Amino acid sequence: MLKEYDLKTLDDVELKDKRVLVRVDINSPVDPETKKILDYTRIKSHIVTIKELSDKEAKTIIIAHQGRPGDPDFISLKQHAEILSNLLGKEVLFVDDIFGEKARNAIKNLKSGQILMLENVRMWKGERKKLTAEEHSKSELVQSLAPLIDIFVLDAFAAAHRLHASIVGFIPAVKESVIGRVMEKELRVLYKVVEAPERPIVYILGGAKAEDSAELARTVLSEKRADFILTGGLVANLFLFSKGIDIGSPNVEVLEKKGFLELKDEISKLLEEYEDKILLPVDLAVELPDGSREEVKVEELPTSYLIKDVGKKTIEKYCEGIVNAKTVFMNGPMGVFEKPEFAIGTREIFECIARSSAFSLIGGGHTLAAARSLGYSEKVSHMSTGGGALMTFLIKKTLPAIEVLKKYTK
Repeated sequence: MLKEYDLKTLDDVELKDKRVLVRVDINSPVDPETKKILDYTRIKSHIVTIKELSDKEAKTIIIAHQGRPGDPDFISLKQHAEILSNLLGKEVLFVDDIFGEKARNAIKNLKSGQILMLENVRMWKGERKKLTAEEHSKSELVQSLAPLIDIFVLDAFAAAHRLHASIVGFIPAVKESVIGRVMEKELRVLYKVVEAPERPIVYILGGAKAEDSAELARTVLSEKRADFILTGGLVANLFLFSKGIDIGSPNVEVLEKKGFLELKDEISKLLEEYEDKILLPVDLAVELPDGSREEVKVEELPTSYLIKDVGKKTIEKYCEGIVNAKTVFMNGPMGVFEKPEFAIGTREIFECIARSSAFSLIGGGHTLAAARSLGYSEKVSHMSTGGGALMTFLIKKTLPAIEVLKKYTK
Protein backbone atom coordinates (compact mmCIF):
# COMPACT_ATOMS: atom_id res chain seq x y z
CA MET A 1 0.00 0.00 0.00
CA LEU A 2 1.25 3.49 -0.87
CA LYS A 3 0.01 5.00 2.38
CA GLU A 4 0.70 8.59 1.38
CA TYR A 5 -2.09 8.38 -1.21
CA ASP A 6 -4.11 5.36 0.00
CA LEU A 7 -3.40 3.44 -3.18
CA LYS A 8 -2.86 -0.30 -3.53
CA THR A 9 0.37 -1.49 -5.15
CA LEU A 10 1.58 -4.80 -6.58
CA ASP A 11 2.42 -5.82 -3.01
CA ASP A 12 -1.29 -5.95 -2.18
CA VAL A 13 -2.38 -8.55 -4.74
CA GLU A 14 -1.63 -12.19 -5.51
CA LEU A 15 -0.25 -12.29 -9.07
CA LYS A 16 0.47 -15.96 -9.73
CA ASP A 17 -1.67 -17.35 -12.57
CA LYS A 18 -3.74 -14.14 -12.71
CA ARG A 19 -4.52 -12.33 -15.94
CA VAL A 20 -3.10 -8.86 -15.36
CA LEU A 21 -3.76 -5.96 -17.72
CA VAL A 22 -1.09 -3.30 -17.25
CA ARG A 23 -1.49 0.17 -18.78
CA VAL A 24 1.96 1.59 -19.46
CA ASP A 25 3.19 4.72 -21.24
CA ILE A 26 5.81 3.70 -23.79
CA ASN A 27 5.02 6.56 -26.17
CA SER A 28 8.42 7.20 -27.77
CA PRO A 29 10.02 9.58 -30.28
CA VAL A 30 9.89 8.19 -33.82
CA ASP A 31 11.93 9.05 -36.92
CA PRO A 32 9.32 10.49 -39.33
CA GLU A 33 11.07 8.98 -42.35
CA THR A 34 12.04 5.48 -41.22
CA LYS A 35 9.34 5.13 -38.53
CA LYS A 36 12.00 3.67 -36.23
CA ILE A 37 11.88 4.42 -32.49
CA LEU A 38 14.69 6.83 -31.60
CA ASP A 39 14.78 6.61 -27.81
CA TYR A 40 13.95 3.68 -25.51
CA THR A 41 13.80 5.61 -22.22
CA ARG A 42 10.10 5.17 -21.51
CA ILE A 43 10.13 1.54 -22.61
CA LYS A 44 13.07 0.87 -20.27
CA SER A 45 11.32 2.56 -17.36
CA HIS A 46 8.48 0.00 -17.39
CA ILE A 47 10.74 -3.06 -17.34
CA VAL A 48 10.66 -3.07 -13.53
CA THR A 49 6.88 -3.58 -13.46
CA ILE A 50 6.61 -5.96 -16.42
CA LYS A 51 9.50 -8.14 -15.22
CA GLU A 52 7.98 -8.41 -11.73
CA LEU A 53 4.63 -9.48 -13.16
CA SER A 54 6.27 -12.12 -15.34
CA ASP A 55 8.62 -13.33 -12.58
CA LYS A 56 5.64 -13.76 -10.26
CA GLU A 57 3.97 -15.88 -12.96
CA ALA A 58 1.18 -13.51 -13.90
CA LYS A 59 -0.31 -13.70 -17.38
CA THR A 60 0.66 -10.16 -18.39
CA ILE A 61 -1.23 -8.16 -21.01
CA ILE A 62 0.21 -4.76 -21.96
CA ILE A 63 -1.99 -1.96 -23.26
CA ALA A 64 -0.49 1.33 -24.42
CA HIS A 65 -0.59 4.11 -27.01
CA GLN A 66 1.87 5.60 -29.50
CA GLY A 67 1.36 9.02 -31.06
CA ARG A 68 -1.92 10.47 -32.23
CA PRO A 69 -3.92 9.63 -35.37
CA GLY A 70 -2.58 11.64 -38.28
CA ASP A 71 0.80 12.40 -36.68
CA PRO A 72 4.10 10.98 -38.06
CA ASP A 73 4.71 9.03 -34.82
CA PHE A 74 1.36 7.23 -34.96
CA ILE A 75 2.60 3.69 -35.54
CA SER A 76 1.96 0.10 -34.50
CA LEU A 77 3.31 -1.22 -31.19
CA LYS A 78 4.92 -4.24 -32.90
CA GLN A 79 8.31 -2.48 -32.78
CA HIS A 80 7.80 -1.68 -29.07
CA ALA A 81 7.16 -5.36 -28.36
CA GLU A 82 10.39 -6.33 -30.15
CA ILE A 83 12.41 -3.71 -28.24
CA LEU A 84 10.88 -4.79 -24.93
CA SER A 85 11.68 -8.43 -25.74
CA ASN A 86 15.34 -7.54 -26.25
CA LEU A 87 15.51 -5.44 -23.09
CA LEU A 88 13.84 -8.10 -20.96
CA GLY A 89 15.69 -11.01 -22.51
CA LYS A 90 12.29 -12.68 -22.80
CA GLU A 91 9.78 -12.91 -25.63
CA VAL A 92 6.97 -10.39 -25.62
CA LEU A 93 4.16 -11.68 -27.80
CA PHE A 94 2.35 -9.19 -30.02
CA VAL A 95 -1.14 -9.23 -31.48
CA ASP A 96 -2.25 -6.72 -34.12
CA ASP A 97 -5.62 -6.30 -32.45
CA ILE A 98 -6.89 -4.34 -29.45
CA PHE A 99 -10.06 -6.03 -28.22
CA GLY A 100 -11.36 -8.11 -31.12
CA GLU A 101 -11.51 -11.89 -31.34
CA LYS A 102 -7.81 -12.16 -32.18
CA ALA A 103 -6.83 -10.18 -29.05
CA ARG A 104 -9.26 -12.04 -26.79
CA ASN A 105 -8.03 -15.44 -27.99
CA ALA A 106 -4.41 -14.39 -27.45
CA ILE A 107 -5.29 -13.38 -23.89
CA LYS A 108 -7.15 -16.64 -23.23
CA ASN A 109 -4.18 -18.68 -24.50
CA LEU A 110 -1.58 -16.93 -22.33
CA LYS A 111 0.39 -19.15 -19.99
CA SER A 112 1.64 -18.07 -16.57
CA GLY A 113 4.75 -15.89 -16.91
CA GLN A 114 4.05 -15.00 -20.54
CA ILE A 115 3.74 -11.39 -21.76
CA LEU A 116 1.44 -10.13 -24.51
CA MET A 117 1.33 -6.66 -26.03
CA LEU A 118 -1.89 -5.45 -27.64
CA GLU A 119 -1.97 -3.09 -30.62
CA ASN A 120 -1.83 0.71 -30.25
CA VAL A 121 -5.01 1.52 -28.30
CA ARG A 122 -5.38 4.87 -30.10
CA MET A 123 -6.14 2.97 -33.29
CA TRP A 124 -9.57 2.63 -31.67
CA LYS A 125 -11.47 5.90 -31.99
CA GLY A 126 -13.14 5.62 -28.59
CA GLU A 127 -9.89 5.79 -26.59
CA ARG A 128 -9.65 9.58 -26.38
CA LYS A 129 -13.35 10.43 -25.98
CA LYS A 130 -14.05 12.91 -23.19
CA LEU A 131 -16.05 10.69 -20.85
CA THR A 132 -16.09 9.77 -17.17
CA ALA A 133 -14.51 6.56 -15.91
CA GLU A 134 -17.98 5.07 -15.51
CA GLU A 135 -18.91 5.96 -19.09
CA HIS A 136 -15.62 4.54 -20.39
CA SER A 137 -16.26 1.33 -18.43
CA LYS A 138 -19.30 0.71 -20.68
CA SER A 139 -17.22 1.09 -23.87
CA GLU A 140 -16.58 -1.68 -26.36
CA LEU A 141 -12.91 -1.81 -25.28
CA VAL A 142 -13.61 -2.39 -21.60
CA GLN A 143 -16.68 -4.59 -22.06
CA SER A 144 -14.69 -6.86 -24.41
CA LEU A 145 -11.59 -7.22 -22.26
CA ALA A 146 -12.70 -6.77 -18.63
CA PRO A 147 -14.34 -10.24 -18.31
CA LEU A 148 -10.92 -11.75 -19.13
CA ILE A 149 -8.96 -9.66 -16.62
CA ASP A 150 -8.37 -10.38 -12.93
CA ILE A 151 -6.24 -7.34 -12.05
CA PHE A 152 -5.75 -3.94 -13.68
CA VAL A 153 -2.40 -2.22 -13.09
CA LEU A 154 -2.10 1.49 -13.81
CA ASP A 155 1.57 2.24 -14.43
CA ALA A 156 1.22 5.08 -16.97
CA PHE A 157 2.07 8.07 -14.77
CA ALA A 158 2.85 10.20 -17.82
CA ALA A 159 -0.71 9.75 -19.12
CA ALA A 160 -2.58 9.74 -15.79
CA HIS A 161 -3.74 13.35 -16.26
CA ARG A 162 -6.00 12.12 -19.05
CA LEU A 163 -9.39 10.47 -18.54
CA HIS A 164 -8.94 8.13 -21.49
CA ALA A 165 -10.66 4.76 -21.77
CA SER A 166 -7.59 2.56 -21.24
CA ILE A 167 -6.42 4.75 -18.33
CA VAL A 168 -9.58 4.82 -16.20
CA GLY A 169 -12.23 2.67 -17.90
CA PHE A 170 -11.07 -0.65 -16.44
CA ILE A 171 -10.97 0.61 -12.84
CA PRO A 172 -14.77 0.40 -12.24
CA ALA A 173 -15.03 -2.82 -14.27
CA VAL A 174 -12.23 -5.01 -12.86
CA LYS A 175 -12.26 -6.54 -9.37
CA GLU A 176 -8.75 -5.36 -8.37
CA SER A 177 -6.98 -2.17 -9.52
CA VAL A 178 -3.51 -1.22 -8.30
CA ILE A 179 -0.60 1.00 -9.31
CA GLY A 180 2.60 -0.32 -10.86
CA ARG A 181 6.19 0.37 -9.84
CA VAL A 182 6.68 3.36 -12.16
CA MET A 183 3.59 5.10 -10.81
CA GLU A 184 4.53 4.17 -7.25
CA LYS A 185 8.04 5.63 -7.58
CA GLU A 186 6.78 8.84 -9.20
CA LEU A 187 4.21 9.40 -6.44
CA ARG A 188 6.74 8.75 -3.67
CA VAL A 189 9.06 11.38 -5.20
CA LEU A 190 6.21 13.85 -5.66
CA TYR A 191 5.12 13.42 -2.06
CA LYS A 192 8.64 14.38 -1.05
CA VAL A 193 8.51 17.51 -3.24
CA VAL A 194 4.88 18.58 -2.70
CA GLU A 195 3.91 17.45 0.79
CA ALA A 196 7.14 17.06 2.75
CA PRO A 197 9.96 18.99 1.05
CA GLU A 198 13.14 20.18 2.67
CA ARG A 199 13.53 23.94 2.37
CA PRO A 200 14.58 26.17 0.70
CA ILE A 201 12.63 25.00 -2.36
CA VAL A 202 13.60 26.35 -5.78
CA TYR A 203 11.45 25.91 -8.90
CA ILE A 204 13.22 26.42 -12.24
CA LEU A 205 10.71 27.11 -15.01
CA GLY A 206 11.98 27.32 -18.58
CA GLY A 207 11.16 25.97 -22.00
CA ALA A 208 8.16 26.98 -24.06
CA LYS A 209 5.10 25.91 -22.00
CA ALA A 210 4.47 29.35 -20.55
CA GLU A 211 0.81 28.84 -19.66
CA ASP A 212 1.58 25.81 -17.45
CA SER A 213 4.52 27.61 -15.87
CA ALA A 214 2.44 30.69 -15.04
CA GLU A 215 -0.23 28.57 -13.34
CA LEU A 216 2.36 26.52 -11.47
CA ALA A 217 4.20 29.67 -10.30
CA ARG A 218 1.02 31.19 -8.88
CA THR A 219 0.00 27.93 -7.19
CA VAL A 220 3.29 27.12 -5.46
CA LEU A 221 3.86 30.71 -4.36
CA SER A 222 0.34 31.27 -3.05
CA GLU A 223 0.46 27.95 -1.17
CA LYS A 224 3.99 28.74 0.08
CA ARG A 225 5.35 25.61 -1.60
CA ALA A 226 8.26 27.47 -3.23
CA ASP A 227 10.81 29.89 -1.84
CA PHE A 228 12.10 31.09 -5.20
CA ILE A 229 11.23 30.67 -8.87
CA LEU A 230 13.93 31.00 -11.52
CA THR A 231 12.86 31.62 -15.12
CA GLY A 232 14.44 30.84 -18.49
CA GLY A 233 13.50 30.10 -22.09
CA LEU A 234 10.28 31.52 -23.52
CA VAL A 235 8.89 31.59 -19.98
CA ALA A 236 11.49 34.21 -19.03
CA ASN A 237 10.83 36.20 -22.21
CA LEU A 238 7.12 36.31 -21.40
CA PHE A 239 7.74 37.32 -17.79
CA LEU A 240 10.14 40.10 -18.87
CA PHE A 241 7.61 41.35 -21.43
CA SER A 242 4.82 41.21 -18.84
CA LYS A 243 6.95 43.35 -16.53
CA GLY A 244 6.94 46.06 -19.20
CA ILE A 245 10.35 45.37 -20.69
CA ASP A 246 10.59 45.67 -24.49
CA ILE A 247 12.33 42.46 -25.53
CA GLY A 248 12.30 43.32 -29.24
CA SER A 249 9.75 42.74 -31.98
CA PRO A 250 11.11 39.34 -33.17
CA ASN A 251 10.75 37.95 -29.65
CA VAL A 252 7.34 39.50 -29.10
CA GLU A 253 6.21 37.93 -32.38
CA VAL A 254 7.25 34.48 -31.09
CA LEU A 255 5.15 35.00 -27.95
CA GLU A 256 2.21 36.23 -30.02
CA LYS A 257 2.42 33.30 -32.42
CA LYS A 258 2.19 30.88 -29.49
CA GLY A 259 -0.77 32.75 -27.99
CA PHE A 260 1.13 33.77 -24.86
CA LEU A 261 0.40 37.51 -24.97
CA GLU A 262 -3.02 36.91 -23.44
CA LEU A 263 -1.20 35.82 -20.26
CA LYS A 264 0.46 39.23 -19.90
CA ASP A 265 -1.99 40.79 -17.40
CA GLU A 266 -2.07 37.68 -15.22
CA ILE A 267 1.73 37.48 -15.09
CA SER A 268 2.04 41.23 -14.44
CA LYS A 269 -0.10 40.81 -11.32
CA LEU A 270 1.90 37.76 -10.31
CA LEU A 271 5.16 39.70 -10.60
CA GLU A 272 3.77 42.58 -8.56
CA GLU A 273 2.57 40.24 -5.84
CA TYR A 274 5.69 38.05 -5.66
CA GLU A 275 8.39 40.38 -6.98
CA ASP A 276 10.98 39.18 -4.45
CA LYS A 277 10.26 35.49 -5.13
CA ILE A 278 10.39 35.38 -8.95
CA LEU A 279 13.87 35.82 -10.41
CA LEU A 280 14.13 37.04 -14.00
CA PRO A 281 17.26 37.07 -16.19
CA VAL A 282 19.59 40.05 -15.85
CA ASP A 283 21.23 39.26 -19.19
CA LEU A 284 20.35 37.20 -22.25
CA ALA A 285 22.08 35.59 -25.22
CA VAL A 286 20.90 36.43 -28.73
CA GLU A 287 21.74 34.80 -32.04
CA LEU A 288 23.48 37.07 -34.54
CA PRO A 289 22.95 36.65 -38.32
CA ASP A 290 26.10 34.52 -38.59
CA GLY A 291 24.76 32.13 -35.91
CA SER A 292 27.11 33.29 -33.18
CA ARG A 293 26.18 34.11 -29.59
CA GLU A 294 26.12 37.64 -28.19
CA GLU A 295 25.12 38.49 -24.63
CA VAL A 296 23.10 41.61 -23.83
CA LYS A 297 22.06 43.07 -20.49
CA VAL A 298 18.32 43.37 -19.87
CA GLU A 299 18.67 47.16 -19.57
CA GLU A 300 20.15 47.17 -23.10
CA LEU A 301 16.96 45.72 -24.59
CA PRO A 302 15.14 45.79 -27.00
CA THR A 303 17.06 43.61 -29.43
CA SER A 304 16.40 42.97 -33.10
CA TYR A 305 17.73 39.40 -32.72
CA LEU A 306 16.08 36.28 -31.33
CA ILE A 307 16.81 35.52 -27.68
CA LYS A 308 18.15 31.96 -27.48
CA ASP A 309 19.53 31.59 -23.93
CA VAL A 310 20.12 33.26 -20.58
CA GLY A 311 23.41 35.08 -20.06
CA LYS A 312 26.37 34.32 -17.80
CA LYS A 313 25.43 36.89 -15.12
CA THR A 314 21.99 35.30 -14.88
CA ILE A 315 23.58 31.87 -14.53
CA GLU A 316 25.74 33.11 -11.64
CA LYS A 317 22.70 34.68 -9.96
CA TYR A 318 20.57 31.53 -10.37
CA CYS A 319 23.34 29.21 -9.16
CA GLU A 320 23.56 31.09 -5.86
CA GLY A 321 19.94 30.12 -5.18
CA ILE A 322 20.38 26.54 -6.36
CA VAL A 323 23.50 25.86 -4.27
CA ASN A 324 21.67 26.90 -1.10
CA ALA A 325 18.51 24.95 -1.90
CA LYS A 326 17.45 21.67 -0.31
CA THR A 327 14.81 20.82 -2.95
CA VAL A 328 14.99 21.74 -6.65
CA PHE A 329 12.40 21.18 -9.38
CA MET A 330 13.23 21.94 -13.02
CA ASN A 331 10.88 21.92 -15.99
CA GLY A 332 12.14 23.33 -19.26
CA PRO A 333 15.63 24.25 -20.54
CA MET A 334 17.09 27.75 -20.22
CA GLY A 335 17.52 28.11 -23.97
CA VAL A 336 17.91 26.37 -27.32
CA PHE A 337 20.16 23.63 -25.92
CA GLU A 338 20.20 21.79 -29.26
CA LYS A 339 22.67 24.43 -30.50
CA PRO A 340 26.02 24.30 -28.64
CA GLU A 341 26.30 28.11 -28.52
CA PHE A 342 22.99 28.34 -26.68
CA ALA A 343 23.28 25.25 -24.46
CA ILE A 344 25.46 27.14 -21.98
CA GLY A 345 22.62 28.27 -19.71
CA THR A 346 20.97 24.86 -19.51
CA ARG A 347 24.29 23.03 -19.01
CA GLU A 348 25.47 25.38 -16.27
CA ILE A 349 22.14 25.18 -14.41
CA PHE A 350 22.37 21.37 -14.55
CA GLU A 351 25.93 21.62 -13.26
CA CYS A 352 24.79 23.77 -10.33
CA ILE A 353 22.04 21.24 -9.52
CA ALA A 354 24.54 18.39 -9.70
CA ARG A 355 26.96 20.20 -7.35
CA SER A 356 24.28 21.07 -4.82
CA SER A 357 23.17 18.76 -2.00
CA ALA A 358 19.52 19.35 -2.92
CA PHE A 359 17.01 16.65 -3.79
CA SER A 360 16.44 17.35 -7.49
CA LEU A 361 13.45 16.45 -9.66
CA ILE A 362 13.37 17.22 -13.37
CA GLY A 363 10.58 16.58 -15.85
CA GLY A 364 9.19 17.36 -19.27
CA GLY A 365 10.36 15.93 -22.59
CA HIS A 366 12.74 18.74 -23.50
CA THR A 367 14.24 18.86 -19.99
CA LEU A 368 14.97 15.13 -20.03
CA ALA A 369 16.36 15.35 -23.57
CA ALA A 370 18.63 18.19 -22.47
CA ALA A 371 19.82 16.25 -19.41
CA ARG A 372 20.67 13.23 -21.55
CA SER A 373 22.26 15.28 -24.32
CA LEU A 374 24.43 17.30 -21.93
CA GLY A 375 25.41 14.33 -19.74
CA TYR A 376 23.42 15.06 -16.57
CA SER A 377 20.80 12.30 -16.56
CA GLU A 378 22.72 10.41 -13.85
CA LYS A 379 23.46 13.54 -11.81
CA VAL A 380 19.94 14.44 -10.70
CA SER A 381 17.92 12.66 -7.99
CA HIS A 382 14.93 11.78 -10.17
CA MET A 383 13.98 12.14 -13.83
CA SER A 384 10.20 12.02 -14.07
CA THR A 385 8.56 10.13 -16.94
CA GLY A 386 5.80 12.74 -16.99
CA GLY A 387 5.52 16.14 -18.62
CA GLY A 388 1.93 17.32 -18.56
CA ALA A 389 1.08 14.84 -15.80
CA LEU A 390 3.94 16.12 -13.67
CA MET A 391 2.89 19.76 -14.05
CA THR A 392 -0.75 18.85 -13.34
CA PHE A 393 0.22 17.01 -10.17
CA LEU A 394 2.39 19.86 -8.91
CA ILE A 395 -0.50 22.27 -9.43
CA LYS A 396 -3.38 20.13 -8.15
CA LYS A 397 -1.56 17.64 -5.86
CA THR A 398 -3.37 14.82 -7.64
CA LEU A 399 -4.27 13.46 -11.08
CA PRO A 400 -7.66 12.48 -12.54
CA ALA A 401 -6.68 8.80 -12.76
CA ILE A 402 -5.53 8.77 -9.13
CA GLU A 403 -8.90 10.12 -8.01
CA VAL A 404 -10.67 7.34 -9.92
CA LEU A 405 -8.40 4.73 -8.32
CA LYS A 406 -9.12 6.12 -4.86
CA LYS A 407 -12.84 5.98 -5.53
CA TYR A 408 -12.83 2.32 -6.50
CA THR A 409 -10.07 0.82 -4.36
CA LYS A 410 -11.17 1.77 -0.83
